[in-house]
Amino acid sequence: MSRTPTPRNLRPSPPSVSTVVELNVGGQVFTTTTDTLRKVPGSRLAEMLSSPASACKDAEGRFFIDRPGTFFHPILDYLRSGQVPQQHVPEVYREAQFYAIQPLVKLLEDMPQIFGEQVSRKQFLLQVPSYSENLELLLRLARAEAVGRRASQVVVCVVSSEEQATQCAELIYYLESQKMSVVKFVPCKLDCDRKDLLQCLEIDIKAQGYQVSYQEYQFYKAINAKLEDCFYTFTFTWWKPSMPSQNQETISCPPRNQLWLKQRYFYLRKNILFQ
Repeated sequence: MSRTPTPRNLRPSPPSVSTVVELNVGGQVFTTTTDTLRKVPGSRLAEMLSSPASACKDAEGRFFIDRPGTFFHPILDYLRSGQVPQQHVPEVYREAQFYAIQPLVKLLEDMPQIFGEQVSRKQFLLQVPSYSENLELLLRLARAEAVGRRASQVVVCVVSSEEQATQCAELIYYLESQKMSVVKFVPCKLDCDRKDLLQCLEIDIKAQGYQVSYQEYQFYKAINAKLEDCFYTFTFTWWKPSMPSQNQETISCPPRNQLWLKQRYFYLRKNILFQ
């Protein structure tokens, strides 16, 4: 009795074997398996393995990724064991977004460090019309005012209603006639203190490497109109005077009044002795 041969396409395929692969991430070499890198379908790491011919490689033939290797460790640990990082959360969050590892992105967004920035603060800034555009304008004006100066100032006007915007229009015109740069946030229907907006501006400006501080700007026209709480100055410091080193000799001079008293003493003493 002859046995009917099993069709070729119905024969069980041998189990796939995960191979070891090396990655060069920003100059740091990592060793893992292809199964680990394919753990999240659709991620950049999985797509890199699906088309290795088009992937970037270093001189040793390793896959090369031009990203910081320091924060790739927690990415790889998550793919290996599902461990969610607890340190450097904002940095790992950016890397998870880059590699398109969506399960990790969602887990990190629930952590306080990311929730406060991505949900709370961003929802607050959605109440501010043209926030990004005004932030960019503020930086451009500050840089334009910095030519030949150690510090530059830009006035920020924040109003909460159309009525206030109308009242502030004349004051803004006056400031601009005095050659002062003004950025207008109008109207801002804020559910909380307007200083939250000013602090957001300060945070975003400092995040770009600028040295900045702000304070209330009170001038007589605003005080008379009872609008002094609508104007603030943002001061950008571009350079600071260098302090003398410890080895540098300094010449100390007595104050002018002490020097005058000393000269007067010797003058009187000389005249009294030689009389």
